[in-house]
This record gives sequence, C-alpha cells and structure tokens, in this order.
Amino acid sequence: MRFPGRRKHKHYFPVHARDPLLTAAGIDAPAARTHVVGVDQTLVDIDARVPDELLARHGLPKGASTVIPSDKAGALYDELLADGRIAYEFAGGTVGNTLHNYSLLADDASILLGVMSASIRLGTSGYRYLSNTSSRVNLDHLQPVDGPIGRCFALVTPDGERTFAISEGMMNGLRPDSVPPAVFDDASALVISAYLLRCQPGDPMPAATARAIELARARDVPVVLTLGTRFVIAERPAFWQEFIREHVDVVAMNEEEGEALTGAADPLLACERALELTDLVLCTAGPAGLYLAGYTDDEVKRETRYPLLPGAIPEFNRYEFSRPMRRARCTTPLKVFAHIAPYHGGPERITSTNGAGDGALAALLHDMSANRYHRARVPNSSKHVREFLTYSSMSQVCRYANRVSYQVLAQSAPRLTRGLPEREEGLDDEAYWAR
Repeated sequence: MRFPGRRKHKHYFPVHARDPLLTAAGIDAPAARTHVVGVDQTLVDIDARVPDELLARHGLPKGASTVIPSDKAGALYDELLADGRIAYEFAGGTVGNTLHNYSLLADDASILLGVMSASIRLGTSGYRYLSNTSSRVNLDHLQPVDGPIGRCFALVTPDGERTFAISEGMMNGLRPDSVPPAVFDDASALVISAYLLRCQPGDPMPAATARAIELARARDVPVVLTLGTRFVIAERPAFWQEFIREHVDVVAMNEEEGEALTGAADPLLACERALELTDLVLCTAGPAGLYLAGYTDDEVKRETRYPLLPGAIPEFNRYEFSRPMRRARCTTPLKVFAHIAPYHGGPERITSTNGAGDGALAALLHDMSANRYHRARVPNSSKHVREFLTYSSMSQVCRYANRVSYQVLAQSAPRLTRGLPEREEGLDDEAYWAR
C-alpha cells in the first residue's frame, strides 16, 4: 500500500522494509493485509452534452435521475451517437468509481460485489466495464447473469446541470447468496450507495446489500454510505435518517444531498446535524470546497495551527488537527470539523463534476485503510493509543481528498487515469500540498 497523500516521512509507514528493532531481535513484523469491499450496480456511464429540448423530447426531468426501459435507452443512445454528442463511455457506478480510484491511489486491492453478463462480446457494456476498471479491483466475486448490465446516461445541458437516465438491465440482480463472508475478514471498509435500496419490487439487490452490511458489522468493519443524488434522499428523508443511524459509520454527500437529509442548506450545519446520525461525514460543497466532520475524544483533541475560520459554527476548525473516532469509542465525545477551499481554486474549466465526490471518498478510504494496515504492522505505535478511524488528522485528510477531487475534475472523467503527481526531491508537506 502506498502512503496516503505522498508525504515525506515514509519511515512512519513501514511497507517494504521490516521494523529494524524487530529485525535485530529476530522477530518478524506481524503480517498485514487489507482491502476495501464495495457493493454496486454494475453499469456503464455515457456522458453527453445535450440541448434542453432533447431532455423534453425524451421525457427526462431536468436535474433528476430517471429510470428508463431498455427500448427507450436504445433510442436515446442511437440519437446521441448519430449526433456526435457522446463525450465518453466508460465503466461507472458511484461505488465502482470509488473502488477504482482507491486501488489506483493506494496501489492496493479492492473487491467489487455485483453482477456481470455471463456472455461478453466486444463493444458491449460488459466489455467496456471490464476494460475500464483497474486490475487491482478484484472482480472474481461478480455474479454472472443472463443479460446486460446497466447503462447510465449523464446528460449535461449548456448551463452545466446534469440529468441522469438509467437503464437498469440486470444490474440489480445481485443475490444475498452471492455475497461471500470471507471477503470481509480483512476489510477496512464496506462501501455502499443509496441507489442500492432504490430498486424495482422483486429485485434482490436490497437484500444482498443488507447481507453485506450484516457481515461487515459482525466483523467491526466500518460501513460507508454515499448518498447518490438529492432526489433519492428527498423521496424518503426519514427512512434514510433511520437507516444511517442503525447501519452506517461514515456518510459521503454533497451539499444538496446534505440538505435533503438534514434540512440544512449550509453544508457545515448539514454536517453537524448528520453527526447525530453517524460518526464521520465527508461533504463536497462545489465552489466552497469540502468539509469533514466527526468525533474525537476530548483527551486527544489537537488544536489547529491554521487560522480559525468563520461560519455558521464560529471557529469551527479549532480542532481540525484531531483524528476522528467512532462516537461510541469516545469517553468524552467532541465534535470536530475541518474545511478546505478548492485546490488552486479548482480547474480553469470544468466540463463535468461527475465523480468528484467519488474521488474525495477514495482518498478518505485510502487513509482509513492505511490506519488499519499500520495498526496491524505496528500495534504498539503511539498512533494507536485510541481506536481512530483514520491514519491522518482531519485537516490532512481534507487536503488529500481535495487534491484527488481536483484531479478528477481536471481530467473530466469520473475514474482516475493515473495517480497523483510524484513529490519532487526535497519538497516538504506544506510545499507539496500548496502546489
């Protein structure tokens, strides 16, 4: 596993070399393995630039996410292809994107649970999905199905608004018996999305998701939920509040989804209210940057060295150098918040924001996995005097997530094509992150 964030002090994170003190004593360092597990609707993303009249003609509500039948999806695809409006066509799915980015950043394994067409031909959706997914993402546990996987059209109008049209295919056909318990034994997180519980009656995906959550929680593996879109949450906010309270440790959302969940339009207040439901919240807020909110124990809180920031909660970043914990593991829980403005102000030109949140979440997962890995390798380290959720401080996680999100926006594709730039020789942390 790579050290998260490309920091200078690699000796704190023994990956390739054994501990010299243990070596001198003739003792091998404990073995350590970790990976991230994700459950997703396997689908292909088709990104296109369209006029408003095309949405009206195909009966697609602007800004919404609409499920369409296969014949309608075929007609839409044919028109987009004939008019040359398709910008790209790659493997998609919010969890699939996150796992791909995680494996690229961490150079570490992840395991995807879902379905895949048993028969795959060149140029089909299944072929595109496999060819655009990192080789570090383990697809061996995908359930074969007799039919196509899904297609998701991201239709971007001239004002930048995204409208989604989803053709399900067999993407919701994952059965509970296709979720193997063994994949959770060394896992550092289980990643799911709100889309998995929004299926047609009779689809087995919700039951398979519940099975994955049950197996993860039985092994004390953190459950991470990404909220999808505001429309999914706005349909049943009370349901999602209860679901998060009962099953979820980490929530990833944007400011619109946060408002749908909590009723607070201000992303900082939305994060604070979400902490009544879960232990850690990552919120991407577009031009305002991103927020991280969580709990730490009052005894191990650490004050920031950066300027205190104004906001709906005055000086909210006072303890942003703290590391987050589960609230139940804190003797005296203290809410802590961190924020960062967009890296370099954001790319000069943004053609699509699709995948920016998935990139930020991948960075957070990398840091969570690094924490588990380091705890297994160096259990007596002072880094593990408490059961922290991340290896780094909340401030550092924000910087890393922000940088990855920028990379996704700059390349105008939801899946990273390469890792972050290498650190130049002699460049310290502050200079690297300021570039």
